[in-house]
Amino acid sequence: MRYHLLGRTGLRVSEIFLGTMTFGEDWGWGAPPAECRRMFDAYAEAGGNVIDTAVNYTDGASERIVGDLVGPVRDHFVLSTKYTLTTDRSDPNASGNHRKNLTRSLERSLVALKTDRVDIYWVHIWDPRTPIEETMRALDDAVRAGKVLYVGISDAPAWVISRANTLAEWHGWTSAAAIQVPYSLIQRDVERDLLPMAESLGLSVAAWSPLAGGLLSGKFTSGQAAQSTRLSAESVSDRDLAIARAVQEVASARGASPSQVSIAWTMARHSWVHPIVGARHLHQLVDNLGSLDLSLGVEDLDRLDSASGITMGFPHDFIRETAGFVYGPAGELVADRLARSGQSGM
Repeated sequence: MRYHLLGRTGLRVSEIFLGTMTFGEDWGWGAPPAECRRMFDAYAEAGGNVIDTAVNYTDGASERIVGDLVGPVRDHFVLSTKYTLTTDRSDPNASGNHRKNLTRSLERSLVALKTDRVDIYWVHIWDPRTPIEETMRALDDAVRAGKVLYVGISDAPAWVISRANTLAEWHGWTSAAAIQVPYSLIQRDVERDLLPMAESLGLSVAAWSPLAGGLLSGKFTSGQAAQSTRLSAESVSDRDLAIARAVQEVASARGASPSQVSIAWTMARHSWVHPIVGARHLHQLVDNLGSLDLSLGVEDLDRLDSASGITMGFPHDFIRETAGFVYGPAGELVADRLARSGQSGM
């Protein structure tokens, strides 16, 4: 396991984050505490140091289990949790990104996690009803109070995150250091705006569902889908199956598992993209962590990109297609500014 800086901060975070939405059986499909302990130990032994949970995961069981697991070694781990989703469906103020729910949720998380501060506190999803100014100021207050160290924003449009950080910079508030988005070979639409925004603003990216809910784990190419995944065969498109088969082909050629290939792909171009891996069983997590030892070559990436590529849409395609008209022949002689990853463009 290697480590990278979180956004434009000095916080060191591991290449892979451990997701704990599966910690606890309260939703009917998670892992019992004993299995959670085994997975936590395996992740720690691999060098992982970022634990990702949320105030509502498995109705609060996830945070309680994580609190028990990290308790004796609290300072070694980067503990992150989220707020926004409701914790009381009868109370309209028990959800959303406003100051009241933030304060309520944070206090609840601190108790469950048995800690006095959260290392990374995430806005779980954009709440259009709450002004982003209120959210960012409330987050900054939590940082100034010492209850939160760093801030992140999950599942929000690029323009919202850009506005949030611009406002924070103007006012001297704490800016978001990272974003959380779904990113996999099946779902690449964050490449249109969210990933370029993250690169431009210097944000780290936590990529959730890198296996697309199990679709890229090999279950649909081995005939085990019916009994092994929450996805139904009816919900899987022809495109999805074509991508899964391409992953299987690369995996077979490399002597790796489809899960390892899929997770390695998310990290192949940008060191600041950190897949969040979660599992219900130890053997699944151990297999996922094997992606750390897999380096995909140019031919592998081309094969996977060919199967999973998306159109960028307007205005991206329009800007690219009209470049010759806009800049003329001399424009082709101008070199692009190098991106943070050492590459130009996606």
